[in-house]
Amino acid sequence: MSPRPRKGRAAASSRPPARRRTRRPGRRRQRADERLIGYLLAAAMTVALAVAVIQWLLVNWWVLVVIGLLAVLAGGGRLYQKQQRAQWEAVRTQGLRYGLPQLDALHHTQFEEAVRDLMRRDGCQDALRVGGGGDLGADVKATDPYGRHWVIQCKRRRKGLAGSAVGTPDLQVLNGTARQVHGADVAVIVTNGRVTKPAVDFAGQQRLHVVDRHTLAEWAAGSRPLWDLLRAVPAPRKPTSLS
Repeated sequence: MSPRPRKGRAAASSRPPARRRTRRPGRRRQRADERLIGYLLAAAMTVALAVAVIQWLLVNWWVLVVIGLLAVLAGGGRLYQKQQRAQWEAVRTQGLRYGLPQLDALHHTQFEEAVRDLMRRDGCQDALRVGGGGDLGADVKATDPYGRHWVIQCKRRRKGLAGSAVGTPDLQVLNGTARQVHGADVAVIVTNGRVTKPAVDFAGQQRLHVVDRHTLAEWAAGSRPLWDLLRAVPAPRKPTSLS
């Protein structure tokens, strides 16, 4: 007798083969393709527009000439204005004068700027206001025509002589940073007020210079540069580009 076929295998062989499911492209892929097509169309339109503009300019070459002339005129006009401003600033600086009432009315920042401008008037082309938070006792820095480096601390008093006097502690701050930190040849404190006698004595001992209200008035009036008004200013250094 022949063996009977097993039911399990016969049933399995009679089933139709399972079909594999085909995955359709997702929305993300479609969106990416649409963006790519959009970029390509935009690039093609840009190239076509650029070619059309170039061809038009080649035919109408005079437009380029006009644009070039306008650019040259505009650049020349800006350069002329810049030169005029520089000349006016030089004239203003050379003729700069301040009266004590003007200096008293300034904000402390404006007072520092006025001191900077007075140094520029006297020939310190690189005079710079550096006052502010963390200035370490230096409000104005400058190099005079003789190559000496100046560090100036400004003490503006709203009430002038009636305000608080500049004291020894103010001079001590300047003495501690002017030379060691800022490399000063000349360390100066400028005030529109008064200075105590101990502060003046301390300044003389430490080779510091004090510009009090009287000296400031004479300096701001434009009679002489500051180094001609102070005593025992260090000797000039070697000639520099500012000499």
